[in-house]
Amino acid sequence: MKKSKPATIHNGSPNSLEIEIAISTLLSSGDFVVLRKIDLEQDHRFTRKSVSGSRTGLCLDTETTGLDYTQDRIIELGIVAFEYDPATGAIIRIIGRYSGFEDPGFPLADEIKQITGITDEMLTGQVFNDEQVAALAESASLVIAHNAAFDRKFVEVRFPFFTNLPWACTVSQINWQAERISSRTLEYLLYKCGGYCINAHRALDDTEGLLGLLLGMLPVSETPIFQALLEASAEVSSRICAAGAPFDKKEALKQRGYRWNDGSRGGTKGWWVTVPRDQEADELAYLAEEIYPGGNTGAVEITLIDAYSRFSVRET
Repeated sequence: MKKSKPATIHNGSPNSLEIEIAISTLLSSGDFVVLRKIDLEQDHRFTRKSVSGSRTGLCLDTETTGLDYTQDRIIELGIVAFEYDPATGAIIRIIGRYSGFEDPGFPLADEIKQITGITDEMLTGQVFNDEQVAALAESASLVIAHNAAFDRKFVEVRFPFFTNLPWACTVSQINWQAERISSRTLEYLLYKCGGYCINAHRALDDTEGLLGLLLGMLPVSETPIFQALLEASAEVSSRICAAGAPFDKKEALKQRGYRWNDGSRGGTKGWWVTVPRDQEADELAYLAEEIYPGGNTGAVEITLIDAYSRFSVRET
């Protein structure tokens, strides 16, 4: 039987055409899924067309010693700065990067070492470059994190100049359920929205993966992901605190989606929920009818939440 001629190998590895042919063959079989490693330097999805009024966005990720921003510390910080068109959501190009370690002053838990691959030896004597981080923050119109409710609080504690910047979150501000995507992990979203992969749980890799996700398209609505995020981040919501609500109404409030704030980390002690601003009147009507005796909602507190305060320590 005649043997097929093997693919020509140049310098020990196949050329790009051979790789594309191999990928096409695998995909056409219907039996394989091919994942590409994120390579932003060669990514064809950047428009690279500067426009008047362009802005700077920051993709940011942290690795920390634990989950409590009041006690734990950031040990690794990754930032990728990019230029974008605010009118269309088109991402133009990368304009800066930062990656650094910082010694927390105490040994890492074994679990953190296993998750991140970071060791105590890698951190010994390391300090973040505050000037470089501040320069990137100063230029930014929007800071984006994959779970900003976590990252923003840690970053604000370590770098207070991030407090007054608007933030957005790719976990909670994209309706992934409507896009028929069941998991919100960055690795899975990259796979579902373009067939890419990253070295997860390292800060700079995750930020590059996050920017790669923003370059993608939502699979059902076919909306550019970054455009959808820009629109969501611009929305204003109402944070409603049912202060002084009767104790026997706690189960009703919990079923309604309210969460308890004991006031230990700021804010009024009571049950609270965040709703779109156009639903504020309906929520007040519910509280008047179902929660407060006589319909007296005078104790209810309402705080408007926008991109500058959303996910912040101040919102806790």
